[in-house]
Amino acid sequence: MRVFVTGATGFIGSAVVRELLDAGHQVLGLARSDASAERLAAAGAEVHRGSLEDLDALRAGASATDGVIHTGFIHDFSNYAASVATDLSAIKALSETLAGSDRPFVISSVISHGQTEDDVLDPSAHPDRHRLTAEVTALASAAQGVRVSAVRLPQVHGEGDHAFVPGIIDIARAKGVSAYPGDGTNRWSAVHRDDAALLYRLALESAPAGTVLHAIADEGVPVRELAEVIGKRLDIPVTSVPVAEAETHFGWLGRFVSADLPGTSTLTQKRFGWTPTRPGLLADLDQDYYFNQPS
Repeated sequence: MRVFVTGATGFIGSAVVRELLDAGHQVLGLARSDASAERLAAAGAEVHRGSLEDLDALRAGASATDGVIHTGFIHDFSNYAASVATDLSAIKALSETLAGSDRPFVISSVISHGQTEDDVLDPSAHPDRHRLTAEVTALASAAQGVRVSAVRLPQVHGEGDHAFVPGIIDIARAKGVSAYPGDGTNRWSAVHRDDAALLYRLALESAPAGTVLHAIADEGVPVRELAEVIGKRLDIPVTSVPVAEAETHFGWLGRFVSADLPGTSTLTQKRFGWTPTRPGLLADLDQDYYFNQPS
């Protein structure tokens, strides 16, 4: 299968590209820059120049392939509303291009507290309602003849991670303490990016239209235990901060550090034969690459 991948050089997307190529698929990867194009070519993928804001480029990529995996997202939390609006526009453009073709379209979504794959969610009640609106919009394209599925992602970790966990490590370094909110019993579900990449491929190959998949390996890691690993590796004290002061201590990461987001992938594993095999979040966090990378 020839697959168009957005976010093809990103943290998750690059793992998806590798997984697809290793399984014998061809990849047409979206590249915004010359550097991204060079990385894609070196990986063995075809290059399609464009960006998530370039809807014509997205439509052309979808038209030229047998299916689409959408991992791209602009992670600008200083202008998050614009990022989610761009994501929604991209999903609409890709859905419209694939309409009536029964070609697969796999999108990325987010985990909420305690939900299962079969739960019908209300975007207005979701902590990240904007991302969930994009999921609902994408899944609705099943009625227009698109074999659409959504992979809901928890905390994704692995070498090359430059998101939440490295940010928390940087804050711990700067403040000289590794902190957690309240009693630290709030939990994060998590998955290694290589396990997630396998699930994207399985969704592409076999997920029925309208399917939701959960890419969850760790069902709930207490945030206090994350802080303890970071404190040990940096040789600094581990301490609690009041939940009300989490945003003061962690900045924009405060609401994520305080969130309680356990989850399960029981149905996904049963339906698709997906078995996570990579290290869990705590074991992965205790690796040198999380502490030696530049901040």
